[in-house]
Amino acid sequence: MNDVTRVARLIRERNRVDAALSACIRRPALPGHLGDWIAAQVFGIELEQGTTARGVDGRFTDGRTVNIRWYLKRDNLLDLREDGPELYLVLTGPRAPAESSAGTVRPMVVDAVYLFDAAAVVADLRARGRKIGVASSVRGELWEAAEIYPRRNPAFPVTEEQREMLALFAG
Repeated sequence: MNDVTRVARLIRERNRVDAALSACIRRPALPGHLGDWIAAQVFGIELEQGTTARGVDGRFTDGRTVNIRWYLKRDNLLDLREDGPELYLVLTGPRAPAESSAGTVRPMVVDAVYLFDAAAVVADLRARGRKIGVASSVRGELWEAAEIYPRRNPAFPVTEEQREMLALFAG
């Protein structure tokens, strides 16, 4: 009974924290919604108001469509859509192999940020005969080329102010 009592107490505590987070972001405090909110604040993305835009979470100031993902670990898997956005902005926690989560902890941290050109990733997967959809296996080289934080990437410069904001979520 001790474990059940402790877990129930911790869930009540977590519910209080989630309620406070929800009050800030005005959505449920789930990783997807939190990631959207963080990306919008850091990168000036205008989020879609409804859920009618399939696979599009928002737009950059230059008008390009973006789907935002927050993966609590980086295992080189990416959820993609054939009819998706122009870009995928992916916030990740630490690198980890794709394996069972038993006995592990997955903290909500942002250790790195990646910006993928959707058409290029889809083309690479097609050329390799790989599936496009949930948990698509994206080559490590593409992840490295897409990294915009903490590494500096001239294709998408991250300002010092943006770096400082992202560092607030570091592991």
